[in-house]
Amino acid sequence: MYCHNCGAQLPDDAVFCVKCGTSTGLNAAKPSSSTSTSPVLAPSGVQSLKCPSCGAPIAPKFGEMVITCEYCGTGVTLGSQGWTNIQKQTMLALKVATIDQVNSIIVPMMDKGLLHRHLHEDSKQEEMSLTFVPYWIVSVSARTSIVAADETQQLAQTATTAALMGVIFGGMGGGFGGGGGGRRGGGMGGRRAFPGGSMGNPFSGVLGLKRIRIMAWGMGMGYGGGARKTEQLDMNYNFPVIALKALTDYQPREYQFNLEGRQLFDISKLPKDVKILNGDISEDVAKSQAKTLVDQLQSQKAHEKYHMIQSIHTDSDVGDVELLHVPVWFAKFDHKGNKIVLVIDANSSSVINSFGL
Repeated sequence: MYCHNCGAQLPDDAVFCVKCGTSTGLNAAKPSSSTSTSPVLAPSGVQSLKCPSCGAPIAPKFGEMVITCEYCGTGVTLGSQGWTNIQKQTMLALKVATIDQVNSIIVPMMDKGLLHRHLHEDSKQEEMSLTFVPYWIVSVSARTSIVAADETQQLAQTATTAALMGVIFGGMGGGFGGGGGGRRGGGMGGRRAFPGGSMGNPFSGVLGLKRIRIMAWGMGMGYGGGARKTEQLDMNYNFPVIALKALTDYQPREYQFNLEGRQLFDISKLPKDVKILNGDISEDVAKSQAKTLVDQLQSQKAHEKYHMIQSIHTDSDVGDVELLHVPVWFAKFDHKGNKIVLVIDANSSSVINSFGL
């Protein structure tokens, strides 16, 4: 058969043109399966291997574990068994393609607020670069069990306790010097026995409230008196894990890519002058990292919703994994020695990370 783009003659089973990299369409029906079921292409220690799609040579650099063929765009990854083909490989389209478009996002963000007026104008630009960054998209289902204090009951119980303490100590006023504060009246003689008090009342003001709470604890009338409720926070994530150790400072915490708009990775659709980065974080490591980050995110969401958590536990199940190539702008500025970094999703125009603002 022949390439429909450049006319080069190709083998009948070619997935990509070896000359221009255009897809022949034979890969459109590839199953979306995990790399663990893919045949091993080469052992882990090889210095070169052949692309499983176009046959072009691939020479892994030291530390690389995720490589995209520069001719056809097919991805290979290094796992426990050796080098295998990445079956599920997708990309997001480049929509923010010019520096003017990036600045229309960055300038309003940098100059936001009274303290940041003209921040962009007063800053020196150190970098403005566009690259396609590989992210492992890990499917994670999380179930978080939460035991929290019932705040409504706790507040009511505290108010009741405070009122009861007032009755108790109000009745003891004479013995402690009471409200009159007479020097000769009543037992211990208010001011002399409690010099830190006000008008002879040892439980006045903030300090008095603290004393009431302490005594309430001792009497079993304060917090933790059984006013508890159990909740469950169930969430499903397509969690992105950046596939490069050098960029782990820019690892998303809560950010989600627009996966509904993704498509099969096709290198012929990318601008020729945009670099496609390889990765050095394996699929297995990405699964472990995704699980840890999801646990942290679940805990964060739980603490935002419940302020008095007594116990929390998360169980996570890791499912399918795919390699997603995302167009990303890295913008770096210096403002009087303060470094400002903005990481922009060039597909959705959203900010993935920001530092120094």
